[in-house]
Amino acid sequence: MNKNNLIILVLCQLISATGSIVMVTLGGIIGASLAGNPAFATLPVSVMVVAVAVTTIPASLLMRRVGRRPGFIMASLSAALAVLIALYALRVESFSWFIVSLMLFGVNMAFTQQYRYAAAESVERRYIPRAISFVLLGSIGGALLGPELATRGQFWFSDTPFAGTIVSLAFLYLIQALLFIRLSMPDLASEQQSPTTKRPLSGIAKQPVFLVAVLGGTAGYGLMTLVMTATPLSMHINDGHTLEATADVIRAHVLGMYVPSLVSGFLIERLGVTKLMLAGVLGLLATSVIGLQGQSLLHYWWALILLGVGWNFLYVGATTMLTYTYTPEERFGAQAVNEFLVFGISATASLLAGTVMHYFGWLTLMWIPIPVLLLTGIALIVVRRDRLLLRAA
Repeated sequence: MNKNNLIILVLCQLISATGSIVMVTLGGIIGASLAGNPAFATLPVSVMVVAVAVTTIPASLLMRRVGRRPGFIMASLSAALAVLIALYALRVESFSWFIVSLMLFGVNMAFTQQYRYAAAESVERRYIPRAISFVLLGSIGGALLGPELATRGQFWFSDTPFAGTIVSLAFLYLIQALLFIRLSMPDLASEQQSPTTKRPLSGIAKQPVFLVAVLGGTAGYGLMTLVMTATPLSMHINDGHTLEATADVIRAHVLGMYVPSLVSGFLIERLGVTKLMLAGVLGLLATSVIGLQGQSLLHYWWALILLGVGWNFLYVGATTMLTYTYTPEERFGAQAVNEFLVFGISATASLLAGTVMHYFGWLTLMWIPIPVLLLTGIALIVVRRDRLLLRAA
């Protein structure tokens, strides 16, 4: 087990989570101040989400060519450049430059999603679930540091609101690039000379376990994004809950997403990946059941916490299951397909959340996850005796 790699990755995950939370939190606020038309206030954030989805395959292919370490370093530097462009946009009051900055920031986010794969490649096969969940723990620090940085840094430079926050992010991403210099990953040259025969990507994708892993990842991430994005609109705008109460619910949700990483890896080792993913399905189903019961603060609070816990179990489990379906030489192609589908669906869910809320409302939105989750649960039951999962167990 390469403990040095895991420490670096969890610290870098903390920095990336901090940056993501800050940019998502401030994206609409800054967009509203720069856009001529308030209807376009969230356009920069939407562009960022689309950029994540579009860049997932190129990010995997680039790292297959140059390696994890150079790829991550380039991504960190691109994030630093992105936030500096955002600073320039604030100073010249340019909405167009702000859109460019978040688009470039979305490119970086596509690389950060690969941290969990780098963690899996840094440990023995039996420790993969533990390594994946451990790296996600860095997001807990981001959930605590991000909102503080967003609020406290807005007045550090009197002439430009939020300039202090942006400069702090640039500094953090430069530290991240330096941390990645110490990352030690398998040598790509030796892998390319390996006599192991690589299967075509279509052969990997036809495996039932691969299909179920991708289904679990897309269902978990897509439905979580749909409900999380719609919650502030439903709570604050439609139901009249205070902004502070809405922020508390979202903070509880983010903690629900990442605190279970303390145990999810160990649960996979003890119970098996299929059972943990089924527990995630049940958690997400509970979100819809509670959401359909009412729209009080307590209903939102419990629904969003269970949304986070369900996402964690399903996402960590799906990532672990995916690693069972390919050899080290095949990993980049398989991961590229998975990331594109997971974050493509997530981007679509993010863009559709507002539309569903506007035309149909919260109760209709709560019905949407149920058939998807039932299908995912049935698929997990069907593959639970597959030879790949039995061999991994």
